Amino acid sequence: MDIKQYMVELGMQARKAARVLSRTETSQKNTALLKIADLLIESTPKLLRENNKDLEAGKKSGLDDALLDRLALNEERIQGMAEGLRQIAALADPVGEVSDLKYQPSGLQIGKMRVPLGVIGIIYESRPNVTADAAALCLKSGNAAILRGGSEAIHSNQAIAACIVQGLESAGLPKEVVQVIETTDRDAVGELITMPKYVDVIVPRGGKGLIERISGNASVPVIKHLNGICHVYIDDQADKQKAINIAFNAKTHRYGVCNAMETLLVSAKNAADILLPLAAQYAQKQVELRCCPTSMEILKDYAGIIVLATEEDWDTEYLAPILSIKVVAGINEAIEHISKFSSGHTEAIVTENYSRSRQFIAEIDSSSVMVNASTRFADGFEYGLGAEIGISTDKIHVRGPVGLEGLTSQKFIVFGDGHIRQ
Repeated sequence: MDIKQYMVELGMQARKAARVLSRTETSQKNTALLKIADLLIESTPKLLRENNKDLEAGKKSGLDDALLDRLALNEERIQGMAEGLRQIAALADPVGEVSDLKYQPSGLQIGKMRVPLGVIGIIYESRPNVTADAAALCLKSGNAAILRGGSEAIHSNQAIAACIVQGLESAGLPKEVVQVIETTDRDAVGELITMPKYVDVIVPRGGKGLIERISGNASVPVIKHLNGICHVYIDDQADKQKAINIAFNAKTHRYGVCNAMETLLVSAKNAADILLPLAAQYAQKQVELRCCPTSMEILKDYAGIIVLATEEDWDTEYLAPILSIKVVAGINEAIEHISKFSSGHTEAIVTENYSRSRQFIAEIDSSSVMVNASTRFADGFEYGLGAEIGISTDKIHVRGPVGLEGLTSQKFIVFGDGHIRQ
């Protein structure tokens, strides 16, 4: 296979499909989304069989538990994919939305209209559900998509792609609206990220290494986040039970996700009251605690799960049952620590002090900042966006969970009545 020619053909087909989508009615896009959702449910046995091939190959190749968890499909996750498509179908279509329409002194009426980006290339690892989520978001926002999943999920992705193609065609849309790259050749990625003639933006989803490589080599604009080093700070004026519940959920709800807490900061004034009962719960889940000297002393009776943290730990996204813990003097030291080590993804404070919560929100420069809530809520479903295409830690062009609106841009529209400039 000539990879360069193959990718150019995909790009040409995507550009043509994007023009069709630009004039497609919302009802037709929604029909396709709902049909794809139904097909995913109907195809559950096939999807599980194909996913099992990927899981077996992954185990043989030595994929770690976090990656295998991301790779795995089950009936619940397939239902979640289908529900994501249905939620997106129920959302308002941002394309064509006109805002800020105002008359100017010249008599012209000027405003903005929301429009698709065009063709979006999405590169991702492990999670086959991204194939459905990305396809749905791109379709609803009027963008053609070229998807390149990881080689470890090739069978799962192709099975999901078959449902997508069938759903598009049943709704009268070209199958090229969503194209899943069929080859696992890495050269395909190199071509995809250097085709500005055919691709308008690249969205990489995966590990820090992948995203750094894509960002460094792309000649197409990139929407990215490098990693998710998320913090929870428990203030000395926190409700104890709220704090324990939030810190436990933020770490153990799921390990291999970017919005899991990786570092817990606790005010020195209530450190023992919080950490001792919390460590007992972490011990039941066999979570390794990498502690600062102060928290090591507090948790000395938990010798089986505690180790002394190194400077590197504060800068590590574990994606595993491992948690860094640091005792701080108060909110100012917590903010200083977060400012130094955060990846800009999600941070949370647990406190009943309104002024401190306001300070935390104002001074923490992350894409999501939470008060008295688990970092696990930082995703598109929970934010009412439907599925998301990723969580951007950039500040331009979009930040935080990237849903429908994040996959569009705006153009100025001008209404005149024979106006000429004097």
